[in-house]
Amino acid sequence: MPSTAPSHPRPQASPRLWDISPLVAPDAPIFPGDEPYRLAWTARLAPGCPVNLSAITLSPHVGAHADAPLHYANDAPAIAEVPLDAYLGPCRVIHALGAAPLVTVEHLRHAEAALPPRVLVRCCEKADTVWNPAFTAYAPEAIEWLAARGVRLIGIDTPSVDPADSKALDSHQQLRRHDLRVLENLVLDDVPEGDYELIALPLKLQGACASPVRAILRELTP
Repeated sequence: MPSTAPSHPRPQASPRLWDISPLVAPDAPIFPGDEPYRLAWTARLAPGCPVNLSAITLSPHVGAHADAPLHYANDAPAIAEVPLDAYLGPCRVIHALGAAPLVTVEHLRHAEAALPPRVLVRCCEKADTVWNPAFTAYAPEAIEWLAARGVRLIGIDTPSVDPADSKALDSHQQLRRHDLRVLENLVLDDVPEGDYELIALPLKLQGACASPVRAILRELTP
């Protein structure tokens, strides 16, 4: 006799997440002269104290972070004033392994078709865990090329879109010219090339030139 027990739909698996943020720690690599991460305890759990309470100091450029336009232009918006929509939505990860010293248009052309508004470029086989002044950056022409294709946010798995010794900050100035947002210091070591949902919201830090982000990629579902 056929079973009369009610059938229940199988629960759907949650979309996979990739955490693309490095650990923020006292030894995290930073630009020389930048403020490292420090943590101090202002209260500890004990008789008469019901909580642990910590205080932190750091440059907002430690770890994965979003630069504000104020970082590279006076009288430009601080991070608390920047609209959030660019930091959330469809995103493409493009591999440009071996690109050095700059990511150029030629490193991006193979992934040009139907570009979403957010593009993250993986340059490193393995993200640096110590300061490396020879990191790969963006060629200004590559940023202009992406902007012309409707890209609104770019990212990279190195400390900056400009070389460490740049004084003109030509790539940052391209961001300003095209009103693009940027994420730096991402970790894309285990992320296959392809399309995802990006979630990387900056903190609402009054007057700050940047903000740490907890950047993640979420698998797209049909």
